[in-house]
Amino acid sequence: MTDVETPAANRPRVAPGAPGLAAPGAPAGPPQQIGSEGLTTPTEIGVARAAALFERVDPAAAAQHLDPVLAADPQSAAGWILLARIRLVLDEVDKALDAANRAIDLAPEDARPLAMASRALTLLGRHEEAVTMAYRAIIVEPKNPLWHDRVAWSLLAADRQYADAEQAARTAVGLDPKEAHFYFTHGVTLDALGHTDQARQAFLVSLKLEPENPVAQHRLAVLNGEVIREPEKKKRGWKLFGRKSDAASGPSRPEEYRP
Repeated sequence: MTDVETPAANRPRVAPGAPGLAAPGAPAGPPQQIGSEGLTTPTEIGVARAAALFERVDPAAAAQHLDPVLAADPQSAAGWILLARIRLVLDEVDKALDAANRAIDLAPEDARPLAMASRALTLLGRHEEAVTMAYRAIIVEPKNPLWHDRVAWSLLAADRQYADAEQAARTAVGLDPKEAHFYFTHGVTLDALGHTDQARQAFLVSLKLEPENPVAQHRLAVLNGEVIREPEKKKRGWKLFGRKSDAASGPSRPEEYRP
């Protein structure tokens, strides 16, 4: 299996109406200050406060705050979606999958928990299910490049259908041609197919958009023969590449952009 990696800069992006959840195309910036204005129920206020803690890079505190909120109101799809993302960041993969599945039952029309379930399944080594969940996310929201990116990484992790992974990555680039990470994913899939020159071009575009990304720099150096490709290490799954402040802890096998 190719040594799938991701750019180090996973910028948290907040989707309107869903505190703490990423949305493609949303501008990067400092964490939003989420208050209780406009929120009418204890659940909405609790979810918003947990999202604020999460955006301040304190996922453990966010989970601690959110657990009793969901215990009091287990019908909050927004709460379960946020908790799934928090659990993924904490590398509590089984709990993340459980939260995502709860959200899927409550909001089957929302692609985000499908993608998060897919990611958790990949981390658990349940690759067939991960691929299926990723494609379900695309069916729900076909114009969202993040879900096509998730398909690409789920297929790469499954060690199969690299051509389909490349097509998914190329679709993500077409949907958001200004996002460096999607070119990075495309480069990884092209490398897996043995298309070295095309992979090099994809990494160069990724670095043009995000010049200081060390992982993309490293992958390009490998293709250029400047760095020896390390032998593959088989693992159950990969740790998530967190925010920049998490980089010092050194995730051993970072994966794709965090949904």
